[in-house]
Amino acid sequence: MRRRLIQSTLAVVLVVIAVFGVSLVIVETRTITNSAQERVDSEAVRLASIVDSRILGAESVTADILRSQVTRDQYAVIRMPGRPPIELGTKPEGDVIHAGQNGEEGETIVVQEPRSSVTREVGRTLLIIGLVALLAVVAAVLLAVRQANRLASPLTDLAETAERLGSGDPRPRHKRYGVPELDRVADVLDSSAERIGRMLTAERRLAADASHQLRTPLTALSMRLEEITLTDDPDTVKEEATIALTQVERLTDVVQRLLTNSRDPRTGSAVTFDLDEVIQQQLAEWRPAYRSSGRAIVSSGKRHLQAVGTPGAVAQVLAALIENSLMHGGGTVALRTRVTGNQAVVEVTDEGPGVPADLGARIFERTISGRNSTGIGLAVARDLAEADGGRLELLQSQPPVFGLFLSRTPPSRKPDDEERPTVR
Repeated sequence: MRRRLIQSTLAVVLVVIAVFGVSLVIVETRTITNSAQERVDSEAVRLASIVDSRILGAESVTADILRSQVTRDQYAVIRMPGRPPIELGTKPEGDVIHAGQNGEEGETIVVQEPRSSVTREVGRTLLIIGLVALLAVVAAVLLAVRQANRLASPLTDLAETAERLGSGDPRPRHKRYGVPELDRVADVLDSSAERIGRMLTAERRLAADASHQLRTPLTALSMRLEEITLTDDPDTVKEEATIALTQVERLTDVVQRLLTNSRDPRTGSAVTFDLDEVIQQQLAEWRPAYRSSGRAIVSSGKRHLQAVGTPGAVAQVLAALIENSLMHGGGTVALRTRVTGNQAVVEVTDEGPGVPADLGARIFERTISGRNSTGIGLAVARDLAEADGGRLELLQSQPPVFGLFLSRTPPSRKPDDEERPTVR
């Protein structure tokens, strides 16, 4: 590309020089020739005037007196009636430029100049024009090389940027070149790099979230299947299989929810559901794990609450909070339901040491954890809650109290549904 740009620029300059240079040479040649002829004519008129004035003044007209009146390159012949001709200068050889003039006293003056003087002056003019043309060509080549580098180097950079994008490096370069068309291409590539970066981040986040969210349900499902293989009681097998199928459905819902959030976190599938059913489901799933750890999990608060949200997502949020209490908390874990305004609230608390003060404000950030865990669970739980218009907050650090706030429908129960503690 550089070579083509230089060649095209040089070709244009040469054409311009050829057109204007030839025209200039022709014009200058004619100008120099006419100037030489005018010079000879004026010299003849001048000599005639001098001879006339000397004749009228009865002065002598000789070669010695008039020799200083002609230049070195000129030759003049003065013919007067009754006198021998007077020659001034050296008679030129070859082609000459001549002019004749008749005086008032009958004399005739002829002035000649060799055409070689015109040729020399034309040669000097051609040399000057040639030098100017050469300088123009050199300047054009330098400018063409500079312009070619200015255009070719950005294209090389853009090609490298495109190659980096193809190799999986989505970092935008934010480099501009001062050429609107090239800057437009750079803008598009940077925008594409940012989009690819966001897509890769979303894919990595989806993989991490799916790994974290599916780990515990898959473990519980594996335990159910192991119990089925170890028992011969048909009723037990049926019961465990039913629970396993329920867990599989929940896993499917979890995967679908994660995929939905990875595409657009604002897209929700909120419905009105019975909050008690979700809580009871979580208690049934987590009670074996707590029992094996020598701990208990209980629930209390207002019953028969209707909440608006995605049951699977709410179950995942509660599962994340329960698992967090199992891993980092201590003592009995309590799930308490209450109503505040037009919201149903599920509080999850335990008797552990609580959340350190330096982590309280950052507990929902990814990779933030009080112990050697991934730090993803609470972040995913908050995203799931917000996707359906709810919110997840840390209400108290010590002892830890997490609150899940969900919109609810107006209560349809009778006033006897007072808030009362219940252990399930």
